[in-house]
Amino acid sequence: MKAVIPAAGLGTRLLPMTKVQPKEMMPVLNKPAIQYVVEEASHGGFDQILIITNRNKKIMEDHFDRNFELEMVLKKKGADKALKELEAIEGLADLFYLRQKEQKGLGDAVLIGEHFTSAESFAVLLGDDIIISDIPAIKQLWEAHLKVRAPVIGLEIVPEDHVERYGIVDPGEEIEPGLFKLNSVVEKPKKEDAPSQMAIIGRYILDPDIFTWLRESKSGVGGELQLTDSLARYINTKGLYGMIMKGHRVDIGSTSDWLKANLEVALLDPDIRPKVSEYFDELRSQGRI
Repeated sequence: MKAVIPAAGLGTRLLPMTKVQPKEMMPVLNKPAIQYVVEEASHGGFDQILIITNRNKKIMEDHFDRNFELEMVLKKKGADKALKELEAIEGLADLFYLRQKEQKGLGDAVLIGEHFTSAESFAVLLGDDIIISDIPAIKQLWEAHLKVRAPVIGLEIVPEDHVERYGIVDPGEEIEPGLFKLNSVVEKPKKEDAPSQMAIIGRYILDPDIFTWLRESKSGVGGELQLTDSLARYINTKGLYGMIMKGHRVDIGSTSDWLKANLEVALLDPDIRPKVSEYFDELRSQGRI
């Protein structure tokens, strides 16, 4: 089972933090954002993962590679817990890397993975979208895909004021709780024009037809190739399904989002939550919040 993780964006909304450090390597609690995504894919059954990078993101390759010098130091110190954490990272899946030479959008990044995925259905997970759940979010989508035998995309209900930030779907018929056969997909509609508050988030199960449609699509604003335009073509052929995934989603698209992501993930950790709560109680008592 194969997965593609587009991670070539420049992260301009996080500057200057991302001037040298890739957005996907920004820490969320105790590990970089992209590690959550790779773990989700691996634990969801995807054992071959292609990460789409650019020339400034070799640090991501180094993170998932072995570090023999560090391992030796940890062994000498008897730091068994830290050593096991490193071994877990290195054993997640078979990782491959290709570069997106120009910033041509998400559609172009997916297209780069064509030869990697071959003629199989495959997963796409965005490298800066973290979903924490008991059942890996991408596994939830894969199981839905096996039921409907068609592409399935991840959905989340967003506030009405946020619909202009996302691709929004017209959900159509509900096949089973939370799973819909979609009528249409609209990229970043105005609030008054949005067909629903169900937004496309960074998880997809696609098949090889997407590559034909991406090659036929015209680039949009800024010369970027939009994935949403090609997703819409499934609707009039084999069908496109959307699933509201179970889990807690955070993203790191902006500085405020990144700060919120760290707090939210910390509050989900039973060991750290009491310390965070105690700290905020202290801030309140001091009148600082």
